[in-house]
Amino acid sequence: MEGVAHVVSTLSSYQRQELIELVGEMAAGESNPARREFLEAFPEDFGMINDAS
Repeated sequence: MEGVAHVVSTLSSYQRQELIELVGEMAAGESNPARREFLEAFPEDFGMINDAS
């Protein structure tokens, strides 16, 4: 997971927003509750969502 967090930290704002949108679409279509929960929490858990927004 540290590797994923590192890669996410190197994304541009545009790339980060695109990834957030993609993960959101994946979560919306996920039927497995555990996977959906993981995907819904992913952007915040990996520091992609800024509290200042």
